[in-house]
Amino acid sequence: MGKAGRSALLAAFDESATWSVQDHLSARISDALELANFFFLKANSTESQGLTPPDPIRRPGQPEPARPETGFASGEELSAFLAGMSNI
Repeated sequence: MGKAGRSALLAAFDESATWSVQDHLSARISDALELANFFFLKANSTESQGLTPPDPIRRPGQPEPARPETGFASGEELSAFLAGMSNI
């Protein structure tokens, strides 16, 4: 565990115990600032239709978010992309 006063047994039952109170507060403050910036942009931008709210910092004990499926571009897609880049 590495931090004085942290119980390995408690952390085994409750993963959130691996974070200190300061860690939890820092994540909360960061999430609040990102959300405030999002709302500011949403309210004051004419191009805010495509904005999505920020994802909060993942806390210990929360499930890992699902990763989107990624794939490779086909040869035709790559060729079209490179052709478009050379036309710029």
